[in-house]
Amino acid sequence: MFRNRMPRYEILSEDAMATLDGGWRRLVSEIGVEFGDERALELFRRAGQKVEESEEGAGIVRFDPDFVLEQVAKAPRSFDVQARNPANSVHIGDDAMAFGAVYGPPFVREGEVRRDATMDDFENFARLSQGFGVLDSAGGIVCEPEDTPLDSRHLDMTFALQTLTDKIYMGNVVSGVNAADTLAMTEILFGGRESIERTPATISLINCNSPLRWDERMLEAQFAYCEAGQAVVITPFLLMGAMSPVSIPAALAQQMAEALTGIALSQLIRPGCPVVFGSFLSNIDMQSGSPCFGTPESAVGLLCTGQIARHFGLPVRSGGGLTSSQTADAQAGYESLMTMLPTFLAGINWVMHSAGWLEGGLVASYEKFVLDCQVLEMLQHEFTPLEIDEASLAFDAHDEVCHGGHFLGAAHTMERFRTCFYRPFVNSSDNYDRWMRGGGKDAATRAGELARRKIDEYEPPPLDDAVREELAAYVTRRRRELGD
Repeated sequence: MFRNRMPRYEILSEDAMATLDGGWRRLVSEIGVEFGDERALELFRRAGQKVEESEEGAGIVRFDPDFVLEQVAKAPRSFDVQARNPANSVHIGDDAMAFGAVYGPPFVREGEVRRDATMDDFENFARLSQGFGVLDSAGGIVCEPEDTPLDSRHLDMTFALQTLTDKIYMGNVVSGVNAADTLAMTEILFGGRESIERTPATISLINCNSPLRWDERMLEAQFAYCEAGQAVVITPFLLMGAMSPVSIPAALAQQMAEALTGIALSQLIRPGCPVVFGSFLSNIDMQSGSPCFGTPESAVGLLCTGQIARHFGLPVRSGGGLTSSQTADAQAGYESLMTMLPTFLAGINWVMHSAGWLEGGLVASYEKFVLDCQVLEMLQHEFTPLEIDEASLAFDAHDEVCHGGHFLGAAHTMERFRTCFYRPFVNSSDNYDRWMRGGGKDAATRAGELARRKIDEYEPPPLDDAVREELAAYVTRRRRELGD
């Protein structure tokens, strides 16, 4: 886990923050937020909020903004998530940054081939996540395995995350049933409910159906995880021009309204439940309507989001290696860096989609996965504060080399040449002739070869046989009960 001790890049003035504060307050009190779960509506009624029935099981809640802030204040400023290997447990909040792989694509790209994702792909991405130390988590739905039954594939995915990696993992949120299965399997892995309630063992994405609606499926999962004291990432899904107005300030105010009301619900379900102020903010192409990623507007929104979350004293999720590109090409590289660099500048605590995202999130790419890990590792080195002392000034090297010489053979160089500079694992600095003798491979080709080598060399982390068998038995029993 990386600690970002560099200064935060904050771009909102006090006046701007005050204006945004007024914006979200008006949205929650005058327009209101819809919740598609009667349990949520009843909690808000009991808390004295105005609830207007809109349809069966759903209603619009108009909030007292001060009530929302009272609930938000109950959430912890930071918290830990335990991994089955304690060395891989993470801290969420403060100056900590934790990184997870891509989440949700139904397709996979490997070289020139774009195809439906399979369970083999899911397991391979889990292996890659285990193999790259720069990643703290394989994530959750690293890709959607289309060759497994829809009703039970969450069991296979959770089992893979629990057994192929010993890092933290995300809970399945497709339904309350899936969340309950994830919790049951997590209890098996960590030795019971008390253990995971004491320290969360999952972190789960709860997306708002923007604009201003929390739907029943997400709320079912939110109730399940919050009741168990597990961490939830309360995330508005805002593509400006589609799910929010086209202006960045309007999108930020809407994001605050949605995130804060979702966080307030978490605290009503279980006061003190660990939450993360989530953000997924970009824009659409106003000619085609397609989602765009790695845009200047999304970068500005990301920087603002980090500052806003700190204003409320909450950990924050945003950013990642996002791109609209169809292949792991130059566009994929610069768009991803346009998102990942402000992720570091903003001090984001939980970073989803850190490796493998392609084609607007429709595709998980093996080559892009490795390239993103390369960029992520380089940024972590870049954002490590420079230590300056007398030894680093190397006066003795100047005294040895003197005027007009070179430092290649100096004692200072010979003592440090193996570790003085970061050495990328994908990049090529060969001259042209040597590069051609090696096959003239571009970065994507080299990354693909490295991905396959990592998978071939993978060794599973140790797991107690009795625990593995109990997990496998649970999966078999539940698959049968679900009719698959």
